Amino acid sequence: MALVPARNGANAPPTRAADLAPDHLKTSTKGKVPTGYAQEIAISEQSFRTLHRDVQSQQSVGKKRKRETKGDSGVVYGAEAYKGPWARYEEQRIDSDEGEEIEVSADESGEEVVFEEDAIVPVPAKGTLAGTGYAAVSAEKETSVFEGSQQYDYQGRTYMHVPQDLDVDLTSDFESLNLKCYSPKKLIHTFQTPQGKNAHDRALTTLNFIPSSGHLLLSAAADGKVKLWDVYHDRELLRTYSGHTKSVVDTNFTPDGTKFLSASYDRQIKVWDTETGACLGRYSTGATPHVVRWHPDHTSGGEFLAGMHDNKIVQFDTRLASAPNKDGKERGKPVQEYDHHLGPINTITFTDANRRFLTTSDDKSLRAWEYNIPVPIKLISDPSMFALTASVAHPTKPAVLMQSADNTIKVYNTGEKIRINRKKEFRGHNCAGYAVQVGVSPDGGIVVSGDSAGWVCFWDWKTCKLWHKVRASERSAVVAVGWGLREGSRVVTGDLEGVIKYWD
Repeated sequence: MALVPARNGANAPPTRAADLAPDHLKTSTKGKVPTGYAQEIAISEQSFRTLHRDVQSQQSVGKKRKRETKGDSGVVYGAEAYKGPWARYEEQRIDSDEGEEIEVSADESGEEVVFEEDAIVPVPAKGTLAGTGYAAVSAEKETSVFEGSQQYDYQGRTYMHVPQDLDVDLTSDFESLNLKCYSPKKLIHTFQTPQGKNAHDRALTTLNFIPSSGHLLLSAAADGKVKLWDVYHDRELLRTYSGHTKSVVDTNFTPDGTKFLSASYDRQIKVWDTETGACLGRYSTGATPHVVRWHPDHTSGGEFLAGMHDNKIVQFDTRLASAPNKDGKERGKPVQEYDHHLGPINTITFTDANRRFLTTSDDKSLRAWEYNIPVPIKLISDPSMFALTASVAHPTKPAVLMQSADNTIKVYNTGEKIRINRKKEFRGHNCAGYAVQVGVSPDGGIVVSGDSAGWVCFWDWKTCKLWHKVRASERSAVVAVGWGLREGSRVVTGDLEGVIKYWD
């Protein structure tokens, strides 16, 4: 008996091509066509493109496309302009109507095809300010306007004179005051311009009381303006300093208060006369400054440090003559550079009788330096550390308070052993994403900081407990704080809306 192979499985006859096509791909063109008999078959798009590419490559064998000449490198525009490796192929051009390539054969046409270049539209001239009331904005032009009600008193003295007609002693030494500080409870004043508007048009960046007496308040904001306010009497705006084209990021008074520094995102550092409003010097390295600090040993301002965006701390001497740069403009040159940080500089704090200073950076490290020696004597860097964005020296203890990006305030002991004090850490506020100022009361007993939710927080220095919170802003973060120097419970705050408030 003969064995008949099964007609299924592996022994089944080959499947017909028509059966490979799904039902939804089958059409009615099957059968006779003008060129013969056609049988439908399904083929994937990838297989079709591969076969199509093979056919095109076979048709293009032996053909070499000619290119236009490279042109003259000395000619910029015109028919003979330099094209170099970007020269087009002569036998192809683009039909502007259909976007298809049309081949032009020199053998068939018998004449050379010349393409005319489009006419070059002349560059429009820069608009001028002629006929308008605007002045050219420039970082080289500084102005200052007195906006108070009376510039001189009956003896010809300006606002720099420390007032003597108050119940507060503004001239005695701090040791003889025996201040006992308390956290403020109520709002007593909101600083406004003579037009009744907010203190600044944009977000506050820093608030600084004038050293020693504290009868003047200096504010800087993202509107590029620096303003001086009266803390006592009428609490009015005294003077506006204009000279920066971008946000002012930091300011700092000299120990005697006669001058102050301003640093801005326009990459300029300027020295101002507090009384007259004159700009006494311009300094720049080409990088953006983030923090500026006068050396405290020079009473009227001799040398200062600037922390830059290019990871360097540069030292300037204002007593040296400024040399003109490449543009012919006078700029002070740095006399020393400290360049061991790996990220933009955030803070500079002088410690240990001003012999040393501490710096922090976005590289999440803290470095200690001997002044005038560009080699760090101490490096504190830990994987658990966050960027330290603001700092203040404790007035009575050898310590520095640092605002950390993990919503805490760290304390670092200074002296011969610079290290973190792990027993002191202040929590309970939110500051991540903001460079919120931190402050300490004159007696050193209370720590104050702003908050991203609009609060002002107060801690006890000894126990690190959160004592009190004051709602200083309803809609924006409080980024600037300062404690009055001569009164135990006076605090000033500034928020992102340009509002400055005074608390008691």
